[in-house]
Amino acid sequence: MKRLWLIPIVIVVLLIPVAVLAGSGEGGFDGVVHSIESKYHVRATRIPFLGLISLVAGKATHEGVSGLHVAEFEQFSEPVDGDELNRMVEEKLGSGWERIIRETSRKGNEQTLIFIHPEGERMGLFVVDLDGHEMDVVQVSVDPNHLNENLGHLKHPHHEGDQGGDGSD
Repeated sequence: MKRLWLIPIVIVVLLIPVAVLAGSGEGGFDGVVHSIESKYHVRATRIPFLGLISLVAGKATHEGVSGLHVAEFEQFSEPVDGDELNRMVEEKLGSGWERIIRETSRKGNEQTLIFIHPEGERMGLFVVDLDGHEMDVVQVSVDPNHLNENLGHLKHPHHEGDQGGDGSD
C-alpha cells in the first residue's frame, strides 16, 4: 500500500516525453525549412553569421529591417507541385500569415510564394522562391513606414519632380 503513491508519479514521468513529442509540431521559418527538407530530400544551407548580419542590417536601416532568416537549397532536383508547396508553407506558417503572391511557371520549375503577417507597426515577410534547381526561403521583419521614408530619396533622377507631365525628358 505504501508504494501506490509512486504510480501517479511514474505515469506523469512516462507521459511527459509523449506530450512533448506530440506538441513539438514545429512551425514558422524552421518548420517550413524542415518540411521542405523532409518532403524533397534536400538539405538547407544556412548562411553563416546570419544573426550578426541581421543585427547589422537592423542598425544600417535604423531598425527598418530585422529578424532576417535565410535558407538556401542547392541542387533541388525533385519536381515540385505548386499546390502542395503552397499548402505545406501555409500549414507551417500558421494563422495570421496571408499569401499575397503565388507565381508558378508552366513547367513548375520556377515558383514564388510571398506571405505577409502584421506585427504591430511592423510587417513580417516570408518568401519561398524556386528557380530551376535552387530554392531560397527568406523571412524578415520590416517597418514599412520607416523603409518608405528612407527609400523615398532613392527616386530615379529622371522622375524627380515629375508630377504627371508628358513624360518627355
